[in-house]
Amino acid sequence: MSSVTFRTVSDAGPLPVVVVGAGAMGRAWLGAVAASPDVVLAGVVDLDADAARAAADTAPGALAGTDLAAVAAASGARAVIDVTSPAAHLPVTLQALALGLPVLGEKPAAASVAEALRLAAAAEHAGQLFMVSQSRSHHRQLRAFRDRARRLGRLGVLTTEFFRAPRFGGFRDTMAHPLLLDMAIHPFDAARYVLDAEPVSVRCEEFNPSWSWYAGDAAATAVFEMTGGVRYVYTGSWCGPGLETSWNGGWRLSGEHGTATWDGEGPPRVSSDPDADADLDPPAPDDGPQDIA
Repeated sequence: MSSVTFRTVSDAGPLPVVVVGAGAMGRAWLGAVAASPDVVLAGVVDLDADAARAAADTAPGALAGTDLAAVAAASGARAVIDVTSPAAHLPVTLQALALGLPVLGEKPAAASVAEALRLAAAAEHAGQLFMVSQSRSHHRQLRAFRDRARRLGRLGVLTTEFFRAPRFGGFRDTMAHPLLLDMAIHPFDAARYVLDAEPVSVRCEEFNPSWSWYAGDAAATAVFEMTGGVRYVYTGSWCGPGLETSWNGGWRLSGEHGTATWDGEGPPRVSSDPDADADLDPPAPDDGPQDIA
């Protein structure tokens, strides 16, 4: 099997990047860029020129425009952060890779498996890295949940329940699979991390409650068989008002010697401990993205 290699950044100093997408998530990424010593904002691109300019104005010297090639060339950018809607991931990433720029994209990788495979092939052909941001494994309390779950011995089933009722407006309201593509991907990836296992098969049913304000299916239940025989069960809804879970959902892991739970925000709890009702130490100050991203 041949291995794929990508060009790496060897120069010292912060990496100049262009952020594509100046909506709510794009503005959130601008904050992450500003907080990092490893990158510097070189420019912002958006179909709305005024939105791009307003976003670029948050960083001295950053350029703004509606054309990625023009802004990248004029600003000297050496990488792209794609924070566009899923339908735009394919054209934006293909253009960036063709310009010789690596891409850090928002989830999902693309609007379909076929498009995602096309992007993977384009990255390999260009020799430029294309990666999708998945921040949950950097959440301190999820790491604690994973570490303390090791006390449970052989594992049986991990579950996540996610119920919220956000009214986003915009592209999510018209997606065919808003919950699965735009949100459930986070716990799916987190489950791999917690269990240190990969999916073998999945049975999934998605549907749209009668009162839903989404055009596509906003609720789903999925059962994954993971390597080693462990099961992961996800149930969620984006039109589930009342007693809402955290953005990370509510987690429960059943094992040979006990059970671990996590509410998606605070410290996890493990029933096999002698002090089963005691929480872990409180979390440190914000050490990265903790909620929706």
